[in-house]
Amino acid sequence: MLYRDALNGLYIFGGIYARLVLEWDIPQIGAFGIVAVISSALFCWLGGLADHKYGPKPIIIVSIIVLTMVCITVVGMSREQFFSIPLSEGSTLPDMIFFGCGVLIGGFGGILQATSRSLMVRHTNPEYPTESFGLYGLSGRATAFLAPMLIGITTAITGSARLGISPVVVLFILGLILLIWVRAEGDQE
Repeated sequence: MLYRDALNGLYIFGGIYARLVLEWDIPQIGAFGIVAVISSALFCWLGGLADHKYGPKPIIIVSIIVLTMVCITVVGMSREQFFSIPLSEGSTLPDMIFFGCGVLIGGFGGILQATSRSLMVRHTNPEYPTESFGLYGLSGRATAFLAPMLIGITTAITGSARLGISPVVVLFILGLILLIWVRAEGDQE
């Protein structure tokens, strides 16, 4: 629930970040979205192969770690600096890094969604699948306000859209911690 909400927050505010922090125009943001969607398709296929070989839980863990690192990169970057290292005026490095982040967000975000469903199947009673997936769907909506609210509060407190994304890191880490208690092969015998 928490890492899915973090992912949704990342999806929602990626374009806003690009506009407010990197000062991208609409065509650049559109290209960013297209790159993320295309990478999602390719990565999901590769993630499916990895899920088949290793199971969904390790793939979910790797995806959360990659997305957390992407978020830390995004928080540490602006048009003028990269992790406090000043950039020359007009540098395209932030644009290239953010496009790379878009590939990873789309790719590992798609993997995270797909493998979460795969893990859910392993925890679903075959006689009552609608109940399990109904709860799965409800859990995704029950906290849907959390990431946008935390991003809004953090942005208001810090006055920075760049720092406003930082609660997403916390949500990913909390989701990763709670994943410790999830059995990799599910509850079925």
